[in-house]
Amino acid sequence: MSTEETRNRAELLKRLREQHQASVSATQALLKELQAIRKEIRHAMQDKPLTVPELAAATGLPAHEALWHITAMKKYNLVTEVELDDGYYRYRLAEETKQ
Repeated sequence: MSTEETRNRAELLKRLREQHQASVSATQALLKELQAIRKEIRHAMQDKPLTVPELAAATGLPAHEALWHITAMKKYNLVTEVELDDGYYRYRLAEETKQ
């Protein structure tokens, strides 16, 4: 890539960042919020496996949001199902997540 092409590309990227600053900022804020919630979930599950209702009570999240997060964490192997307890699965942190 020539120097002029590099300069043009840098200018284009700069304009795109300026044009989309609001959506970039909103997305960054949402990501930060989701990371904070996942940190709370990991902290709540540190000592023992929990069901979704127990996790919701421990974190103050509505049960449907706790389930959403657990499902996403399970998809990426951050939590695993341990056992079935009165119709609810207990989830624990995956070993690599505990470190």
